[in-house]
Amino acid sequence: MSRTDILLEAGTNELEIIEFFINEQTDGGVETHYFGVNVAKVLEVVEAPEGLEGSEAAVHPSFLGTIPLRDLILPVVDLSIWLGIPRPKDLNAPIIVTEFNAMITGFLTSGVTQIHRVNWADVEPPSRYVSSMDTNCVTGMVKIRDRFVIMLDLEMVLADLDESGQTRASLSNVVSEERYRALIADDSTSVRALLEKNFTDANFEVVMAGDGADAWRRLESVKALCGEEGKSPFEYLDVVVSDVEMPQMDGYTLTRRLKEDPVLKVLPVVLFSSLISKSALHKGKAVMADAQVTKPEFNGLTEKVIDLVRGWDRERGVSGSEPA
Repeated sequence: MSRTDILLEAGTNELEIIEFFINEQTDGGVETHYFGVNVAKVLEVVEAPEGLEGSEAAVHPSFLGTIPLRDLILPVVDLSIWLGIPRPKDLNAPIIVTEFNAMITGFLTSGVTQIHRVNWADVEPPSRYVSSMDTNCVTGMVKIRDRFVIMLDLEMVLADLDESGQTRASLSNVVSEERYRALIADDSTSVRALLEKNFTDANFEVVMAGDGADAWRRLESVKALCGEEGKSPFEYLDVVVSDVEMPQMDGYTLTRRLKEDPVLKVLPVVLFSSLISKSALHKGKAVMADAQVTKPEFNGLTEKVIDLVRGWDRERGVSGSEPA
């Protein structure tokens, strides 16, 4: 199975998930837990070789070492160990091969069921308690037929295993001479905190949104003010910065709605996501995003937003807000 077989139009608020499961050995037998990951992150599914085991010298007990995969050396992570699920040994267990953040990784599971097309509006975000946990890797839950499928944040799994810190987002030290205002949408509590600090330190007035639907409600409030006071959206906001994968409404749909709105369409939009790659740039372009940044380039996000807003100001013939 290849992800190139799965085509989705950007901005429809839909996604395709590959559903997989992990069996848990309990005193009463075996219990099955169902999970999902965005198909856009999946290259293929392969069978685990015999004798694949972890090592006491591994950076984490879930890291099983590497296996050859054609011209690749594939690192493999046992998701059951990382999640703390005692999994019975399964013959011919599948490895889901993923690519995101410019990294190719294999995740060992108990089995793969099928691919489902779902709407982000049907993906329930995790509770406030769960999302605030440092170890939370759940991005949402969606009901498929008679069961709930848990959406996993595999980026957090890799960040947790990364001793070098290469996959972890870090702070930027860029500062804007002008005072700008940004609406920023991301469903991760930890990423939101980092973004808020980055942009605040860079001389931005920041409004944070927990997902695309939350951001759209805030944009509708801006639009209402424009109508009531007869002003441009730029009187209230300079830029919108959004993640792509979010429950309720994704970043592509948020961008499409904004760019199709007769009042709000003038606002620049920057998308950032682990899904953004050379092969996926066309999706952001299709919804008229003004810039796209991959999460490996996270350090440059603030600077790119500042450059974009300055360019917008030059085109509008203004010099920006007064320095704070």
